[in-house]
Amino acid sequence: MRSREDETLARAAVTALTRQLELAPKPGLPDPRDLDARVTRQDHCAHRWSAKALAPGLAAMAAAARRTGAPTPELRAELGAIGRSTEHSVALAGGGHRGATWVLGLLVAAAALEPGARGRELAATAKRIAAHPDRRAPRRPSRGSSVSATYGAAGARGEARAGFPHIRRALDALSGARSSGAPEPQARLDALLTVMSTLQDTELLYTAGPHGLRHVQAGARTVLDAGGTSTDAGREALAALDADLHARAWSPRGSASLLAGALFADSLPVVPR
Repeated sequence: MRSREDETLARAAVTALTRQLELAPKPGLPDPRDLDARVTRQDHCAHRWSAKALAPGLAAMAAAARRTGAPTPELRAELGAIGRSTEHSVALAGGGHRGATWVLGLLVAAAALEPGARGRELAATAKRIAAHPDRRAPRRPSRGSSVSATYGAAGARGEARAGFPHIRRALDALSGARSSGAPEPQARLDALLTVMSTLQDTELLYTAGPHGLRHVQAGARTVLDAGGTSTDAGREALAALDADLHARAWSPRGSASLLAGALFADSLPVVPR
């Protein structure tokens, strides 16, 4: 049975995903500017609506973790089963968020296991859950696993098993941007670009290949090297990168999911122990 705490964690995760969706401009990713165009308006609204469809599944993951009480193989298998059911519900609601289901599901479960954990500690608990194989997972390879095998990229599972290093990098970028006086939207965009600058995004590898991935990483670094999105030079570089990726139809969706995970981890209150 789901508790009030489970529902609260699920809502916090959905809020983090919504905050990621609200950022603009996000290079190659849906954002509120899409509301100016009819086709892309439908796409962006579907993403926002389907984000809410994640809530019941995320609450069930939190409940499973709280009931199990430890990062066991049994918990990993149960989270996988809930995640697959949740992805089906989200698809019926009209959106994607497959990567976000994996990232946020693990982090919500970790937060239920370790109340009060934030940041690196939360990522470490998620790592212990992800270390176990999903014994109930379908045996057919996914697109992400096929790309990972072809190019040697860590992929979403490798990222989790490594303790979400890019979520940790995003949290550091958020802290650094805030300390320098950057407004919150720009701090979050800088965190997104920090992830994009080094992540081996399997979605980009699938659509653009290794050359395209390196092109996107270099573009993200150009924005950061220009001073980030709070500076005139950084905003100009961001606009150029955004136009370029939309023209090429290249979408760094893996980076967006990890940013949502970082925003969730960042939003959790500090609980005295």
